Amino acid sequence: MVRPKQSIQSHRKDEHVFLAEKFHQDDRQNDFDGLRFIHQSLPELAIADVDISTQFAGTTWQSPFYINGITGGSQQTKKLNAQLAQVAQIAGLPMATGSQSVAIKDPTLVDTFSVIREFNPAGFILANIGAGNDLSVAQKAVAMTQANALEIHVNTAQEVVMPEGDREFYWLDQIGEIVANLDVPVIVKEVGFGMSAETIAKLQSVGVTNIDVSGKGGTNFVTIENERRRDKAYDYLSDWGQSTVESLFESQAFQNELTILASGGIRNPLDIVKALRLGASAVGISGQILHMLIKTGPTETAEQLLAWQAQIQSIMAMLGARNLTALQSAPMILSPNLRHYLNERHLSL
Repeated sequence: MVRPKQSIQSHRKDEHVFLAEKFHQDDRQNDFDGLRFIHQSLPELAIADVDISTQFAGTTWQSPFYINGITGGSQQTKKLNAQLAQVAQIAGLPMATGSQSVAIKDPTLVDTFSVIREFNPAGFILANIGAGNDLSVAQKAVAMTQANALEIHVNTAQEVVMPEGDREFYWLDQIGEIVANLDVPVIVKEVGFGMSAETIAKLQSVGVTNIDVSGKGGTNFVTIENERRRDKAYDYLSDWGQSTVESLFESQAFQNELTILASGGIRNPLDIVKALRLGASAVGISGQILHMLIKTGPTETAEQLLAWQAQIQSIMAMLGARNLTALQSAPMILSPNLRHYLNERHLSL
């Protein structure tokens, strides 16, 4: 018996969560390990003096990290979204939904996303759709969760490997139309393959002002989608793309004009501080928070993320950085591999 189309889409959402957790590795190395801060023995400030708040689109976020898009679109993922919304409320974190395209196509799945607003009525929520959708879809996604902002994800590598994925990627004009006409801020984000300076320049040319460079190093959608294939034909692409660190290098020339966000491979508070040092205004976390939630539940996950906020404050105090602006001047050493990347791409910090 052939499943209805909406059931296939919901099943895919459940598969994504299962495979993301299956391939999660707490000790996975990535390019954040190639960055070292220079310890400051006389920081001359107290931990309580450190302000970790950040600005996004005219609003103040009390935390410099947020729950990035994870899931939704099935009854199982509805429960996860409800729990994530509770975590966001307790820890005072902004939260993005997973891709809402499935609920745009099948309105019976709207509650798997709107549950986020139900459990976090006053929180900062980011809706989420894929590139290639038009303004009307963007408006429906925002209304679905009464969202404060919208993420548009670009994911060519995932679509190529996904058995039922898109094969046409004419996205730029529709992104520009949404940015120009939507009544909430728009973030264009990758899904873990990083962004180049060329990509950032194209996005800027159509009016995009908020970009999540989302590099490799964490959840790998080539690996996930390849696992879903019968032929497992794309395993050789498992290392495709730029890391989050490399993508932040690529964004350096744009950071005075655009709001750069970072996600992909964030494992702990030190990774967050390193991303902020490289120019990210805020840091999104998906896989690590999903793993915490599945293993410990919403209350302990929220407590852990509150502890992360305190630890970020402590790390910044050790660096003598009173706020995020001061942090961006903290001295840092790069590994030879990262230095080589900068040289090859003719970039500088």
